Amino acid sequence: MPLIVLMEDDAATRTLVSSVLRKDGYEVLSADNGLTGLELVRQHKPDLVISDVQMPTMDGFAMLQALRGDPSIMATPVVLLTSLQERAHMRIGMTSGADDYITKPFRPGELREAASAQLNKRNMQAALQTMAVEAAVQAALEDQKHHLARLYEKKLASELSEKWPAADGASEDERFSNATVLFVDVLNYASLAEKLSSAELSDVVRQFYNNAGDTVHLFGARHMQFVGEGLLVVFVDSTDTSSVNHGLRAARAALGLLDSAKRVQKFLNHHFPAHGLPRFDVSVALNSGPVALAKLEDPLRGGMQVLPVGDTVSATLLLQKQAHRANWQIAASVAMLRGVTGAVNIGGRALVSLPGRTAALDAAELLGLALQS
Repeated sequence: MPLIVLMEDDAATRTLVSSVLRKDGYEVLSADNGLTGLELVRQHKPDLVISDVQMPTMDGFAMLQALRGDPSIMATPVVLLTSLQERAHMRIGMTSGADDYITKPFRPGELREAASAQLNKRNMQAALQTMAVEAAVQAALEDQKHHLARLYEKKLASELSEKWPAADGASEDERFSNATVLFVDVLNYASLAEKLSSAELSDVVRQFYNNAGDTVHLFGARHMQFVGEGLLVVFVDSTDTSSVNHGLRAARAALGLLDSAKRVQKFLNHHFPAHGLPRFDVSVALNSGPVALAKLEDPLRGGMQVLPVGDTVSATLLLQKQAHRANWQIAASVAMLRGVTGAVNIGGRALVSLPGRTAALDAAELLGLALQS
């Protein structure tokens, strides 16, 4: 049964709206001001909020601003109730993040239609999103695996040489005012290396990074490179998948990487059942902000290499280490989550202290794509 939180200071209107909604099968919690209503939203995580604009203590606009600023509830759809003389405020409400509005006095049918439209829209978006992700990941694994395998093996061999390029070519750097950086690292790598031969470990690493490379390439990665046993990926909006923002594509890729790790675990169970291996797990960090792709000349091997640089990149690497200690499989900075409002579900949130940095990073655990229960 969908849950709706109603905020309305007029008792008669509050009773009318509650009665109409309950008759249609919705569960309704009501409050007579925005502050109390906001606390109900935080406690109960409703499917929809219906709020009057003019209320004591906290009006509808202030409530809406606070709701959109809270990552745990920011994706909740909001319908505002406005009187005829407040029509000038409609534009303010919509630009502040409201999903719809109803003008008082309204008919019960208008209320039903507005509530149904928001709930149906959420259901449809979640269903389409899930279908698209599942189909895309499967297509990537089937159609692109062989095409990309040689590229990833070459990158892996290059990173293992641990030879840093010389600094030059700054004039050719690519700079992005906002990009999403993904860093995934293999947990228990040292334990795997201790129990497997170099040839066996190479097969395991190749199993994961072939699949991982397919996944991030599918979701429009602008740049990929290996950092030790980890993979660093940059997503920007200047790709052929610009219809979906870089943050959401990075989130989808991160979830795909967890699936890739599960496939590698099945591979280990099948090929090395008697080795007593630790579980094959990965942890992922996501962060958004300015990123530069520095083009550097390599005097040892010739040609140019690309190195992602900037505070966003370094913070992502540090966040992955700290998130693993917090048992978060996918950690995402709040800066990244603001770009995917309503599209993902998050768990715990914390100010994460990063070694060598004076300020903590506001981050949360990314659990999955937003689905309507």
